[in-house]
Amino acid sequence: MPIDAATALAAEPRTGELTWTPKDVQLYHLGIGAGVPATDPGELRYTLESRLHVLPSFATVAGAGSPGVIGGLSMPGVDVDLARVLHGGQTLEIHRPIPAEGRARATSRIAAVYDKGKAAVLVMRTDVTDAEGPLWTNDAQIYVRGEGGWGGDRGPFTRLEAPVGEPEKVVERRIREDQALLYRLSGDRNPLHADPEFAKLAGFERPILHGLCTYGMTLKAVVDTLLDGDVTRVRTYSTRFAGVVFPGETLRIRLWRRKGEVRAAVSAVERDDAPVLTDTIVEHS
Repeated sequence: MPIDAATALAAEPRTGELTWTPKDVQLYHLGIGAGVPATDPGELRYTLESRLHVLPSFATVAGAGSPGVIGGLSMPGVDVDLARVLHGGQTLEIHRPIPAEGRARATSRIAAVYDKGKAAVLVMRTDVTDAEGPLWTNDAQIYVRGEGGWGGDRGPFTRLEAPVGEPEKVVERRIREDQALLYRLSGDRNPLHADPEFAKLAGFERPILHGLCTYGMTLKAVVDTLLDGDVTRVRTYSTRFAGVVFPGETLRIRLWRRKGEVRAAVSAVERDDAPVLTDTIVEHS
């Protein structure tokens, strides 16, 4: 079996050093659509080094090598075809505000392996700590088609009930045709997001946008519209990737505010509001 759950779970954690600079933060922010309008004071805090605030979702690319989906596929006990892999979900816990420049140590391991019948789900957990203590914890849920069925643990049922009532805010964000090409410069070079031939092998008509790009765009919309532009208020951020996004499409981001949290639902406008992100929650101070 290409996935040996026992071996993957028993493997020693991998550690590595992450470093990043304001330039890395700015590139990430541009990759998720920041800087429009270019002179807007609210956008300059994402793009101008003298005012730079770090959106917490930067944690998913910090160091341009923080293990995630690709890192999980190189762990012991995991040997799968990249064309069968999709990013199923992401959970991020922020322990302290992320500095615009930093050096930290990342410790990564396979925290869980679930048998979904027709697929397997790997949970790749990465804990990041700097000289002052814990910074963030990332969980990437990696969905591998065709690798289930060995009779293993199916894992918890984590689907949430849909938000009730009309959303407090509805934000639309147009995705540039070159958005995936720009975003991948922050570290995720999976050819699924750039190579038309590879995308067809994976079952898509053309390259798709990174799920984590949509993830970052959604968090930015939450911070800008409901958290007074204050990136330090974000505590946790989780989502399930329910569908693909193609460059050139428009995201419709619906937001519901509850005490201490914001619920979000994201869809693709041009495809009859096809779901993109579901079960999405931002917990905040």
